[in-house]
Amino acid sequence: MGTKVNHVDVVNSLTDPLESVREIVKACTDYLKIAEEERTKRQEIKAWEKTTIADINARRDLLIKYLELSFDERAKNFRQLFNVVDQAIDNGDNQQLALALHSITELAKSSPFKELANLTSVKAALNDPNHEWTF
Repeated sequence: MGTKVNHVDVVNSLTDPLESVREIVKACTDYLKIAEEERTKRQEIKAWEKTTIADINARRDLLIKYLELSFDERAKNFRQLFNVVDQAIDNGDNQQLALALHSITELAKSSPFKELANLTSVKAALNDPNHEWTF
C-alpha cells in the first residue's frame, strides 16, 4: 500500500501552499496506482475463475460420460446374463445356470466406480471409439 503519513508533517506543510499541492498530487497519483493494481488483480482473479470453472465443467462432463457408458454396459451385461439364466432353466442345464448365476453375483459385486481412481485411463478409454467396456 502507500506510505504512512505523519499528520504533524502534513499540518506543518500547510504553511507552504506549493507543498500542499504536491502532497495532493502525490496522494492522487498513489490512489490511481493502487486502483490500477487492484483492477489488474480483479481481472486476474476473473481469468482464473473462468479457467477453473471450465476445468471443473470438463471434468464433470467426463465423469458423467463415463458413468453413462459404464452403467449402460453393466445393464447390457446383466440383461445378457439373465437371458442365459432363462435359457438354462428352459433347457434344464443346471451347470449353465450355476455359471450364469455366479457371473451375475460377481458382476453385482464389482463397482464401476473403482475405475474412477485413474481418471487418465478413463479419459483415454472415452476418447477411444474401439474401447470395449468390460466389468
